[in-house]
Amino acid sequence: MKYMILINHNKQTRDAWQNMSEAEQAVGMKAHMSLVGDLSESGELIVSDALADQSQAKRVLVKDGQVSTTDGPFPEVKEYVAGFYLIECDSLEKAVEHAARIPEANFGMVEVRPVLSAGGPDM
Repeated sequence: MKYMILINHNKQTRDAWQNMSEAEQAVGMKAHMSLVGDLSESGELIVSDALADQSQAKRVLVKDGQVSTTDGPFPEVKEYVAGFYLIECDSLEKAVEHAARIPEANFGMVEVRPVLSAGGPDM
């Protein structure tokens, strides 16, 4: 089954990252690289990446056939997706096990969701 692991950030986690020393940031990056390596080696990784800061985002609205956009950041948003892992593994429990290795999980900022296909969960 496929699972999307979403890494969320908010002002507190972003500030915490920016206030870390280079050595502390390197430890966090090493944890991500280790997880990517392990998931790649096991064949479970489909894709993983970080996302640009929400200041580079655009919100899209289609109304009466007209497309309009709003530039980020979006102050009403308390949390935003900062990165993701798309994996394929045997169970939700295994996906959670992988997600627990992500440093942001220490802040409760990691979410695991089954990927749905047209017929329901991608089994």
